[in-house]
Amino acid sequence: MKSRKPKHSVTIGAIVGKGSRVWDQVNLYKCRIGRNCKIHPFVYIEEDVVIGDNCKVQPFTAIGKGTRIGNRVHVGPNVTLSNVKYPYVNSVEIVPTKIEDDVAIGAGAIILPGVTVRKGALVGAGAVVTREVPPGALVVGNPARVLRKMR
Repeated sequence: MKSRKPKHSVTIGAIVGKGSRVWDQVNLYKCRIGRNCKIHPFVYIEEDVVIGDNCKVQPFTAIGKGTRIGNRVHVGPNVTLSNVKYPYVNSVEIVPTKIEDDVAIGAGAIILPGVTVRKGALVGAGAVVTREVPPGALVVGNPARVLRKMR
C-alpha cells in the first residue's frame, strides 16, 4: 500500500508509536502516542500528553496539556479532557487529568481537571466527571455519579 502524507494536519514534536494510525485533520503538539493506536480526524492533542498502547480516540475530541491516558482506552467522539481549573486570559493553572488502563469514555463526556478515572471504569455518554471514578465503576449524569460497579 502506498504511503501518503496527511492533509491539513499539524504535527509538531509528536512521537507516534509503531502501528498507530493518525488520520487527517489532527493536531498533535509535543505529545506521545503509543503503539497500535487510532487517532481519528478532528482530534486536538496538546503538549506533554501521553497516550498508551492500543487506544482509540474518536473525532472532535480535545485532550489538554499533561493528560495521561493508559493502555486499551477508548475515547468516544466529542470528548473533552480538560486541564485548566481556573482559566484566566494571562495565567492558567494546569491540573492534568489521568485515565488509567482499560477505560471507555462515551460520546460527549467531559472530564474536569485533576480527575482520575480508575482502571476498567466506564464513563457514560454526556457525563460530566467532577471527581475520581472508582475502578470498574459505571458513571453517568451531570455531575457524574456511580450507577454501578461493573467488575
